[in-house]
Amino acid sequence: MVTIFQILFALIIIILIILFVFKIKRENEIVPLPENWKELLHDYVKFYQQLDESEKKIFEERIEHFLSAVQITGANAVVEDLDRILIAAGAIIPVFYISDWQYINLHEILLYPGSFNADFEQAGSDRPIAGMVGTGAMQHVMIINKWQLRQGFINNHDAHNTAIHEFVHLIDKMDGTMDGVPEIILERKYVERWRSLMDATIQQMKTYGSDIDMYGATNPAEFFSVISEYFFEQPGQLKTNHPDVYEMLERIYKTGK
Repeated sequence: MVTIFQILFALIIIILIILFVFKIKRENEIVPLPENWKELLHDYVKFYQQLDESEKKIFEERIEHFLSAVQITGANAVVEDLDRILIAAGAIIPVFYISDWQYINLHEILLYPGSFNADFEQAGSDRPIAGMVGTGAMQHVMIINKWQLRQGFINNHDAHNTAIHEFVHLIDKMDGTMDGVPEIILERKYVERWRSLMDATIQQMKTYGSDIDMYGATNPAEFFSVISEYFFEQPGQLKTNHPDVYEMLERIYKTGK
């Protein structure tokens, strides 16, 4: 006769086996960092180059943690060491001064070879999308264009960085809505000020044009991501031409400094 203790014992064994198999699977999924990964950071990531030695150590630790937590998968593209390092750098740059940050809304990144359309198709001439934060069935997934990813770090003469742009969308989304107001990291007392400043700047862009990429005038969510690219890629230009916006972005991104 089977006793309750035998049933419980069998259940415990089954649970332990499941946990063991899951652990092995997770360990197999983790791809070790290349030997030259710190050299790649130094050669390609301007933000990293400008840190002091102690800050570089923190940046490196957070790169390692990110790459152990998020899976990067090629979709008709080969995921090379440089791609992994640049994606991780794009993730860490916006939240570097925010301690204990976790992208709990991201499980996997799909690396596409080029741009794609709204149906995630990689073929054809109408492929306007360089990166995307997934929703619905693609929740917790980011798609990023390999060519644009690399150009964002290779070309230091403009403010475009697709990786930073998409990770800012994720930061924005952490409070439940992607509306250009990252309430999870922006002090409540500054929320309305930031919202008003965004609306005023977008209206000014639409009326008079701007030195800011006009894609930022699409809506507040895109404005926040686009202007964040300027903050990290061309801070001098942003501070000179839009000091109020620059000041607010400092409050958003350097609250932990």
